[in-house]
Amino acid sequence: MKVFKFGGASVKDAAGVQNLAEIVRTQGKNAVVVVSAMGKTTNALEDLVRAYINPRPGQIQARLQTIRSYHESIIHGLTGNFTSVYQTLETLEAYLKQPFTGLYDEVYDQIVSLGEIMSTQIVAAYLANTGIATRWTDARQLIATDVTFREGRVDWEETNRRINNTVTTAAVTVTQGFIGQSPDGRTTTLGREGSDYTAAIFAYCLNAESVTIWKDVPGVLNADPKWFDQTVLLEKITYQDAIELAYYGATVIHPKTIKPLQNKGIPLYVRSFVKPDAPGTVIGHYERHLLIPSFIFKINQVLISLHPNDFSFIAEDNLSRIFGRFAQAGIKINLMQNTAISFSVVVDNNQDRIPELLGQLRQDFRVSYNDGLELITIRYYDQSTIDRVLVNKKLLLEQKSRYTVQLVVKDLG
Repeated sequence: MKVFKFGGASVKDAAGVQNLAEIVRTQGKNAVVVVSAMGKTTNALEDLVRAYINPRPGQIQARLQTIRSYHESIIHGLTGNFTSVYQTLETLEAYLKQPFTGLYDEVYDQIVSLGEIMSTQIVAAYLANTGIATRWTDARQLIATDVTFREGRVDWEETNRRINNTVTTAAVTVTQGFIGQSPDGRTTTLGREGSDYTAAIFAYCLNAESVTIWKDVPGVLNADPKWFDQTVLLEKITYQDAIELAYYGATVIHPKTIKPLQNKGIPLYVRSFVKPDAPGTVIGHYERHLLIPSFIFKINQVLISLHPNDFSFIAEDNLSRIFGRFAQAGIKINLMQNTAISFSVVVDNNQDRIPELLGQLRQDFRVSYNDGLELITIRYYDQSTIDRVLVNKKLLLEQKSRYTVQLVVKDLG
């Protein structure tokens, strides 16, 4: 059995869904097909969450209508029975009529998760209408997690039992990425861009032959084409290098994806849905590491520096308290560096969470921060690669290890 994962860009319109069907027909018979929300639906649903929590006249209905119209435009270009999609839209509308209660993260998961539900309902209906034996499956019934909303931790034993009791080779299984369910039946999500991780979970539990992530790029490149004109396709990557690249922010692979596949030696392919016959990149058990530098750029970063209010040093008890604050806020640290009297971190500029975190940190420390920064990571660097990325940049912080350098910079342009 194979596992295919299609991201939002691959199903952003009717032509994309038709292309998915052709790939499944020719390369994925009896596959598990994991599908993300269509296009920018997740972003639109996040805007809807904000409108629901802080309502203004007409705002909720306007955002809901935008989401409805977008999915209807895709449906109108396809054939099939799409009744379930309209039922999901009705469920969403009914939820939004209730007064806001509970925690933001819980509400977020209940609303944003419906993007994946609608996407897979459309894909499954179209596949079935074209003659492909198809079974729509609700990932919320299969991926068991704890109650950590927006970053659900998988109960592997229970998830393995459910998946193996449900998934068969009698048909193509169409299911959702990104979502799961807590023990008390509430929807959880696995973290932003978590659909890759879902594909790895299914592959691990089913002892799949392979996982293929279908992207709008030819495979894993040594840099984002948005930043570099001359990129190189990495045809083969070791699991270790893939984990490192994902950890540092390579957006082509979700950070949690690799480890379950490595544990069972399942190869991961990254291929182009634009050119589905091209080989792309394969990640697996290889002895040879990358021979060329790889560049990862993260924009909209914040550098936060903490200093003790008294004459003490940054010691273990301080660090324990600091890490606790970040964990409580649900903010991932992209880089950290400490001296005797300061501790600095670089994080994504999450405006939903950063202000409250800064308030918490100011209770114990003097806090300074810079925003509007870039974090540049170079894997297998040399001085010429460092010089290349520092053109017209102000270097605020540098951190080197044997194979990796990280640079926090401010654009001078």
